Amino acid sequence: MAARRKPTTRRARRAAPAPLAEHVRSLLAGLGEDPAREGLLKTPERVEKALRFLTQGYSQDVETLLNQALFTVDYDEMVIIKDIEVFSMCEHHMLPFFGKAHVAYIPNGKVVGLSKVPRLVDMFARRLQVQERLTVQIAEAIESKIHPRGVGVVIEAMHLCMLMRGVEKQNCVAVTSCMRGMFRDQMQTREEFLALVRPHLRLG
Repeated sequence: MAARRKPTTRRARRAAPAPLAEHVRSLLAGLGEDPAREGLLKTPERVEKALRFLTQGYSQDVETLLNQALFTVDYDEMVIIKDIEVFSMCEHHMLPFFGKAHVAYIPNGKVVGLSKVPRLVDMFARRLQVQERLTVQIAEAIESKIHPRGVGVVIEAMHLCMLMRGVEKQNCVAVTSCMRGMFRDQMQTREEFLALVRPHLRLG
């Protein structure tokens, strides 16, 4: 009688991450470097470790991050978390962009734990990104989980793909916004939000 096969668990079915160190070693050689010289011997492993950290958002999800931190409250004024540090990587050149995010929402019976908002920003930022999509993803995640009366997100960032290469403009700051609900429909609400974060804009 054939041996019974062990049931496959979800963890076992998930493919292990492909090793990156060998690819980094080949990249170094392709750049004309000697991967065997002393200063580069451990570089492939270091780069792999750094990339795993910088893209750990792929292994995280909104449900797990926010589900234990949703609270019923009798509060319907604006909640703002500003000056959230953002570090991400441009998906076009895999160079960093960095800056600040300002997130606001108007509760509709539910609020999310304040510390969860920066964690949410980090989750989406720690992926290969474009700033425009990052801005929308943060707003959509808050909108879908607590159904606020409105949500607004502003991100200001400097992109090394513009500073170090390409146009090489050292003082360029990209500002993106996503306004939903009352922030889009009511100018007064939008202007209140922007006025409260304006002194903090331009990475000040």
